[in-house]
Amino acid sequence: MSEQQYDVVILGGGTAGYVSAIRASQLGKKVALVEQALLGGTCLHKGCIPTKALLKSAEVMHTITHASEYGVDVDDFKLNFSRIQERKAEVVNQMFNGVNHLMKYNNIDVFNGIGRILGPSIFSPQSGTISVEFEDGESELIPNKNVLICTGSTPVSLPFLPFDHEVVLSSDDILKLEQLPNKLAIIGGGVIGLEFASMMTDFNVEVTVIEAGERILPTESKHIAKSLKKELTARGVQFFENTHLTENDVKVMDNHIDITINDKTYTYDKLLVSIGRKPNTDDIGLNNTKIKLSESNHILVNDFQQTEDSHIYAAGDCIGKLQLAHVGSKEGITAIDHMFEQQPLPVDYMTMPKCVYTQPEIASIGMHLDEAKAQNIKARTYKVPFKAIGKAVIEDTNNQNGFCEVVIDQDNDTVIGLNMIGPHVTELINEVSLFQFMNGSTLELGLTTHAHPSLSEVLMELGLKVENRSIHV
Repeated sequence: MSEQQYDVVILGGGTAGYVSAIRASQLGKKVALVEQALLGGTCLHKGCIPTKALLKSAEVMHTITHASEYGVDVDDFKLNFSRIQERKAEVVNQMFNGVNHLMKYNNIDVFNGIGRILGPSIFSPQSGTISVEFEDGESELIPNKNVLICTGSTPVSLPFLPFDHEVVLSSDDILKLEQLPNKLAIIGGGVIGLEFASMMTDFNVEVTVIEAGERILPTESKHIAKSLKKELTARGVQFFENTHLTENDVKVMDNHIDITINDKTYTYDKLLVSIGRKPNTDDIGLNNTKIKLSESNHILVNDFQQTEDSHIYAAGDCIGKLQLAHVGSKEGITAIDHMFEQQPLPVDYMTMPKCVYTQPEIASIGMHLDEAKAQNIKARTYKVPFKAIGKAVIEDTNNQNGFCEVVIDQDNDTVIGLNMIGPHVTELINEVSLFQFMNGSTLELGLTTHAHPSLSEVLMELGLKVENRSIHV
């Protein structure tokens, strides 16, 4: 048993976990963090960072392929996938070393093992003591005053199509490929599936996306989804929407897979299943607490990430809100601040930016028009095309179908959502995030001087358009 009682023990060293640990340390608290694998979690090792590193290589490939359009003739080039994977590993390793340094710098004690919550015992009158099981079979008890659960999530497989990690792949598996397939099928037209579709088509892989719903990107604007589908189709991606596969439609072989769609059979080298993620809430000792779970096994929390056991909090993917790294960090910091009486504001999910790192990129915040209408909000949209913005034309003269759209609540003239598809919008959305956080008006956005030429001028023009004062549209 640890000789120290910690102010807080954090289960899970992913983004939500290690950021929360640093925040608690900043408040002068004694902090322990339990992680069974590697610090940084899914985001650093199996999600955000490695996929974006690969997407950067895909972007370079795309640029070189179309270099002649910019007046640069590249006569001979080739894709070196092994080097792409090496670079990805280098990026991950650099950031992993950075997280380890942050733990030491902030005097956070890291326990590498499987953590489980214990019930009341002679060691503690309340549930929450953490038992850590190490790889060598040894274990240790960590007494504490508070617990923060940040155990994350894992990919979901289809009931009739388990991951075999060779032909049927999860998003974890596809990051480990040693060579590219010739043909790749992707089941699931959400964010993860489409990012890999965009990446792989730029790597000259034949890609097919199979979506059970009526359209891809169901959480984004219909106009955004339609625009992305058009762009990816033009680059060679094949789409099957409103397509429900059954066990009889799929036949897995040793080195390929056959999928029957509309009575026609297609053969692929690999299949990526990206239909969602499930929370890691099994076997962490929740049965020893008062914590309640949703039907999908997500931990239920209040506005400040607090569970039914008031000294136990939860943040990140395991609570099932927006499963995004930056949202998990925000939830974790909110939990720590509330835990130690810093009077935080609740997380406002309507001001959390969402990004899709396809080519072209997508970013949004708040509601799109259909969501507003579903809530009986009298809403109106205003749109500015990127082709009206000089820097966007410079970026890509042939891809000018992108746009920026704002959703206005006409009853109180406030911005309730903004959606973008186009160059570097995953960066532009941060200006919108600040704008929403500061409760800005469209007039203020329009009257804020933006450098010229810059992509962010699209936001200035959008603000002015709402006020009937736009210059270039």
